[in-house]
Amino acid sequence: MTIKEAQQLVDEWINKVGVRYFSELTNTALLMEEVGEVARIMARRYGDQSFKKSDEAVDLADEMADVLFVLICLANQTGIDLTSALEKNMLKKNSRDSQRHRDNPKLY
Repeated sequence: MTIKEAQQLVDEWINKVGVRYFSELTNTALLMEEVGEVARIMARRYGDQSFKKSDEAVDLADEMADVLFVLICLANQTGIDLTSALEKNMLKKNSRDSQRHRDNPKLY
């Protein structure tokens, strides 16, 4: 699935099943909530915290997909083509950071 197809799929789902988009502000809050859920899993799986019994069955991939879904909602609502945005962002990273990480002794 391309990013464009994902944006279309989310838009179709919202309009058929979800009734309508939540407001941009609500979706921003939901995005932060979903990112927090990913952070919680990361802190427990890869960090120093331990899982509670009730959290042991969490699905990191599903939580990341929740983040992506809400991000796509926000892009759709604000008229952003995520394919174009990512392409431009990669150009920026390739020009701005072309040597930065190679010259970082912390990465070796």
